[in-house]
Amino acid sequence: MAKNTPHQSTGVLSSNPFIEKLTRTHIAIPLIIFNLLSGVLAGYGISEGLITGALTTILVIAGILTFTLIEYIMHRFFFHFDPSTPRQEKLAYNVHGVHHEYPKDRDRLAMPIPASLTLSLLFYLFFKFIMGNLVYGFLPGFLIGYTLYLGIHYMVHAFKAPKNFFKILWIHHGIHHYKDDKNAFGVSSPLWDWVFNTLPKK
Repeated sequence: MAKNTPHQSTGVLSSNPFIEKLTRTHIAIPLIIFNLLSGVLAGYGISEGLITGALTTILVIAGILTFTLIEYIMHRFFFHFDPSTPRQEKLAYNVHGVHHEYPKDRDRLAMPIPASLTLSLLFYLFFKFIMGNLVYGFLPGFLIGYTLYLGIHYMVHAFKAPKNFFKILWIHHGIHHYKDDKNAFGVSSPLWDWVFNTLPKK
C-alpha cells in the first residue's frame, strides 16, 4: 500500500498506475450503466410477456427495498468487519477504510465498474434461480436501488446539506463518518438502522 502525504485529498491503493486507475470511478458512469440496464431488463420482460406492467411496478418497489437492506448489511458487516491479520487490515482499508480516511474523494464514492457488473451478474443468476421470470422486474428495482444509493452517497459527500427534509440524510451519514462509525450504517435511508437498533445515540 502506497503512503499518502498529509496534503493529498485522496488515497493511493496501488503503485501500479493502471490498477490505481481501475480503483477510481466517475459517478456518472455507473448511474448511466445501471439505469440503462434496468430499463433494458424490464423492457425485455414486458415485451416478451414474461411479466405484466402492473407486476413490474410491484417488483421494482420490492427490489428497491431489498437493495436498501443489502446495502445496510454489507455496510455494517462487510465494510466494517474487524480485521485480525495484516492481510485483512489491507483488505478492510482497500474496500472501505480509504473512503473513511478520504471521504471527500469523489472518484471513490462508487464501486469500480468491473466489480459492480460482476456482482450484478451474480445477483441476476441468484434471483433468476429463486424467482424465475420475476427477475425481470425485481432486478431492475434492485439496480435502481443501487443507483439511488450512489446518487445519495455522492451528494452527501460532494454537496452541502439542503435546507429541507432531506437534510436528515446528510446528518445521518455525517455522524457515521465523523462521530460514530459503529452506528448509522444506512445511506439511502435510516430505515434499517431503526429496525436493527443502530441509530446513533442522541
